[in-house]
Amino acid sequence: MRKNNTASAPAASYVDIMEKNHMEIPWHDYADADSHVIISQTGLIEKASVIGRVGLIMLSCGTGAWRVRTSMNRLSKELGVTCTVDVGLMSISFNCFDGKDCVSQSLSIANTGVNTSKLYRMEQFVDSFPTKEAKLTGEEIHKRLDEIEEIHGLYSPVKLGFAAALACSAFTFLLGGGPVEMILAFIAAGIGNFIRTKLIKHHYTLFLNIAASISAACLVYALLLKLSEVCFGISSFHEAGYICSMLFIIPGFPFITSGIDLAKLDLRSGLERLTYAIIIVLVATMFAWIMALLLKLKPVDFAAMNIDPILHMFLRIITSFCGVFGFSIMFNSAIPIAATAALIGAAANTLRLELIDFTQMPSAEAAFIGALTAGLLASIIKRNHGYPRISITVPSIVIMVPGLYLYRAIYNLGIMSLNESVSWFAAAIMIIAALPLGLIFARILTDRTFRYCT
Repeated sequence: MRKNNTASAPAASYVDIMEKNHMEIPWHDYADADSHVIISQTGLIEKASVIGRVGLIMLSCGTGAWRVRTSMNRLSKELGVTCTVDVGLMSISFNCFDGKDCVSQSLSIANTGVNTSKLYRMEQFVDSFPTKEAKLTGEEIHKRLDEIEEIHGLYSPVKLGFAAALACSAFTFLLGGGPVEMILAFIAAGIGNFIRTKLIKHHYTLFLNIAASISAACLVYALLLKLSEVCFGISSFHEAGYICSMLFIIPGFPFITSGIDLAKLDLRSGLERLTYAIIIVLVATMFAWIMALLLKLKPVDFAAMNIDPILHMFLRIITSFCGVFGFSIMFNSAIPIAATAALIGAAANTLRLELIDFTQMPSAEAAFIGALTAGLLASIIKRNHGYPRISITVPSIVIMVPGLYLYRAIYNLGIMSLNESVSWFAAAIMIIAALPLGLIFARILTDRTFRYCT
């Protein structure tokens, strides 16, 4: 009888019925539902449950250890508790002391990702805690945190597909591609990220969603290019844009937050985030390389475009805005935050590219100046609007991450062109190192609390 019921329920998926490998934490069991005692007057266990849950939600948003620890410390001070925290990519271990007792907890999340809308709401929660939530009971606070945890994706897979399409199409122009490459990358990236978000929604593993989405993007680009050759006589030289159709997979958030954590000597979190980013890059570039061999695609240079320098600069401003806006939407930013990040990115990335063209500045140095500019602009905007700094800085410089260099390094390594591979790797590493450095120095210049190791 049980088998028939299961088979007759078409809406039930394997994910719905399989046993979860990460047990859910019954947060409300730590609080007395009938109690009228405010959180500051409750026991240490109840206080620790609120502190730990806030840190865990912050961690699930994709922010770094510095921000997680800062949020937990602010709540601890308000509740009269001393808290020590060890933060990783997907787990938190912390101890709470109140002068008499000690509570130790180890918490973890099932998966990592980026959710800037939830992060913005959590920062508002932490900022308002002394005046609002501190006057509530533990049960009431957990109910408010329940509401925040329910903030999932603001956008459907179709909208996220369009966001990736916009970002990668803009990326194509900024890397030197023309209208043909931009159109093909738009369609291929949109389909690739649509598949990726559908797989993530159904909780498929990281390796599978990267492999499937990257392979789909490459295949769609190759098919569209072949169809364009047959129907419109377009040259196969436009195959160079297939790399741009995969750039939606760039792990910008973990790359940047790992650099910030390492700067604050949060080595565990920094190294784990860096490892996570490297895993994504390796899996993505390996499958892109395999697809390139199967489809006979090569990462050739883009055809030179003769554009007036002034017009080129304005086009760079427009495409930088569109690219950063698309990436921000992919990070689940609300429209106002995405537009703000896009404005910062349009200024910072255009400055970077113009410095390279007109001063012959090395790419890594220009990337540092671009990231520094983005960080300074974000600090001004945060002061006036209160947006989380990381929500507007990281999307604005993701477009500077050298995904093209990383792919070409792996491609040349695969065909045993070692000198070329080392050159591309070296250039990519220098730029990737320069980007978080630029943000870090912007924070040092504008944020007193970030200047000291305390």
